[in-house]
Amino acid sequence: MTTVQRQSVALTSATSTLAGHGPHPCQGIYYRPTGPAPRVACIATHYNLDFSEHYMAERLAERGIGFLGWNTRYRGNEPYFLLEHALIDIGAGVRWLREEAGIDTVVILGNCGGGSLMATYLSQTISPSIEPAIGLRLPDAVLNLPGADLYVSLNAHLGRAEVMSTWMDPSVTDETDPLSVDPSLDMFQHDAPYDAAFRSRYRGAQEARNHRITAWVYTELDRLAAAGAWDRTFNVHRAWADLRFADLSLDPSDRLAGCYAGDPRGANYGPFTLGGTSTLRSWLAMWSLEASQCQAAPHLARITVPALVVQSLADRGVFPSDARSISDALASADKTLEWVPGEHYFETGGRDEVADLVSMWISDRS
Repeated sequence: MTTVQRQSVALTSATSTLAGHGPHPCQGIYYRPTGPAPRVACIATHYNLDFSEHYMAERLAERGIGFLGWNTRYRGNEPYFLLEHALIDIGAGVRWLREEAGIDTVVILGNCGGGSLMATYLSQTISPSIEPAIGLRLPDAVLNLPGADLYVSLNAHLGRAEVMSTWMDPSVTDETDPLSVDPSLDMFQHDAPYDAAFRSRYRGAQEARNHRITAWVYTELDRLAAAGAWDRTFNVHRAWADLRFADLSLDPSDRLAGCYAGDPRGANYGPFTLGGTSTLRSWLAMWSLEASQCQAAPHLARITVPALVVQSLADRGVFPSDARSISDALASADKTLEWVPGEHYFETGGRDEVADLVSMWISDRS
């Protein structure tokens, strides 16, 4: 197998500068095969997770494809996320691939939550459409993002607002009390499989909770503005409560019962949860069904480059319906949906097989 070189990449972007103590806001690692420089490379980024050592990086580089595992200024800093600046930071990585690494074919790879973020990026390179965060001006740099040539979706969520709403616990009655509960909407006080009436009421209550938080966020922004304040953080409790975690008859696949954190009930009442801390503006940017521009479907509908959707069959947080929805939403004439064995990050095997699949698909189109 080809040996791999790793290169640290650290950049500013059009709306970011060096931190006072020295580090660059945008950081990552570029992987390339030894020998002649590749002419094709992927870039993968997430809203919050560190993708610099992504599990696909070395594997694709061994197969002759460069890979930039890239982090925006929001790596580990999700509570302050603003979409327009994240896109500008991704653009800095794409531009580096074109101008410094000599890449002719750039592949946008969206994995996990990064699927909707990278779809949004590619959409905005085609024709900018997003609105700025409340009270801010849209930076000029987001109107001139460098484009890409191929799109790969790998075990990707449909969007931050969608995953929050399908995972959040609708039995919460008091957003300031993580123990508040309406027993009639508590999935852990009902036995799976859940009947249709309960599922319908549960799903409606999940969406209603999301909308209630959004309504409070707008009210709170007005209250803060009246006092001359800009923003604040707040907590969202209990977001490990997707019925599909317990009921394997819903969205059937090869998955085991449970969630990424193991036992859903234990995770649901623990401190580590999806979107557990947000600012008011980051809630609107990411998690709000009403306001978030990080919902994939509108962006996928603008993507026409060749696209590959890969979905593992034992994923406990991304489900077959998600992959089908992503594939259906893509406007690409050349699009492929592939089902593969394995869990979300192929923790127990299958990474090499997925790397073979992705690299062969890319090679056929570059």
